[in-house]
Amino acid sequence: MAFFIVETFHETSLQAQDLAHYKQVVKELSSAKYQGRGYAYGGANKAGKYLAGEFLTAHVDEIILQWFTIDINTFPGKMKMSVDGRKLTPGVDFSMREYSPGVQGTYKLYYVDTNNYNAEKMFADLAKPEYKDCFVVCDFWFSYKHYQDFKKIWGGTECANAGMIQTWEPLLKFYKAYGEKIMGKPVIWATSDFPKDAQSITVNIENKFLKDYELFNVIAKVEGRRHDSCYVFTAHYDHLGNLGKKVYYAGANDNASGTAAIVTLAAYYAQNRPEFDMYFIAFSGEDANLRGSEYYAEHPVVPLTQIKYLFNIDMIGDNNPVQYCEVSDEGMRGYALFEQLNNEKHYFKDLNRGELAGNSDHYPFAQRHVPTIFFENEEGDAFKYYHTPFDNYEHAIFDSYEPIFRIVRDFIERY
Repeated sequence: MAFFIVETFHETSLQAQDLAHYKQVVKELSSAKYQGRGYAYGGANKAGKYLAGEFLTAHVDEIILQWFTIDINTFPGKMKMSVDGRKLTPGVDFSMREYSPGVQGTYKLYYVDTNNYNAEKMFADLAKPEYKDCFVVCDFWFSYKHYQDFKKIWGGTECANAGMIQTWEPLLKFYKAYGEKIMGKPVIWATSDFPKDAQSITVNIENKFLKDYELFNVIAKVEGRRHDSCYVFTAHYDHLGNLGKKVYYAGANDNASGTAAIVTLAAYYAQNRPEFDMYFIAFSGEDANLRGSEYYAEHPVVPLTQIKYLFNIDMIGDNNPVQYCEVSDEGMRGYALFEQLNNEKHYFKDLNRGELAGNSDHYPFAQRHVPTIFFENEEGDAFKYYHTPFDNYEHAIFDSYEPIFRIVRDFIERY
């Protein structure tokens, strides 16, 4: 565990939520200079240094950079694919499963007969010499339904095929969660309009596996009048990075939107001294399976038992008037207050509490019995761009920022 103390500061004054500053931070974090805040080009760490500067400007009392390492597969190099000579566009027409190795060459295609599916026949076909080193093409959800069959195709050496193409409805997604190791053969995701009768694909796809890659959480502290308990605000600032040299995932909604919120909350509390200590934690490694928050939960700068409540803010750059949230078991004793505040002040049309899941950085804390709530604005107009290259500042929506800011602030005043 390594901690780096940057500096300490003193308070001034500020109004409440600052929409202009919020938009500025979202725009900066989703700009090309950070290349999707991923790992291969150092974008995540560049963004972390920018956030440390933002907390510095906010005059918080202390900043800590908490370093940790991950193993992660990346795709920073060549990313080319054509089908029967027609070029496809990375990020739009195709993307990669995060655990895939690189691949280069021209390969025959084998189409799975999903209407008359017979696993034994499929494996018999793939054992024929003419299908050696082929790419198997199948609808994603069909292959998911028959997972054990298709795992033999992409996950190991039981079949002699070279890889797999799984077709999806657009917009195509890209992930990092299972990229901690390279598994089996390349799996390419393609849009559902991928040709149904093509003969071959030509690919030149490079991966780069990063071993013990250093990342850091940015932790800002605002001292309260009391130090026996604290509130914690979290958001992840990393994102998906690159898919080849020319495509990056800007992540304006996911999660520049939540990160910008905790930056402005830190500025507010730095200049309006709270009763209890406040910690504002910008996590890295979230898109790599919650690695930053898991590391922090194992190495907290203050005992987890001192946390009165933790607020995790992720993907609030949208316009659904119903606010989705998840609450830990221990957090339920405060959830009634959130509902009461919303009924009184009409921040949102409603609060929709979903089942607790390991989908963001609140989860490692919920598992350790910390009172926590997770805010995420789902299924608004921006949600369709989730994990695509189109989640950029041009598609950013700012409707949820001020209501989130106010309901959290008012909760703290009355909890």
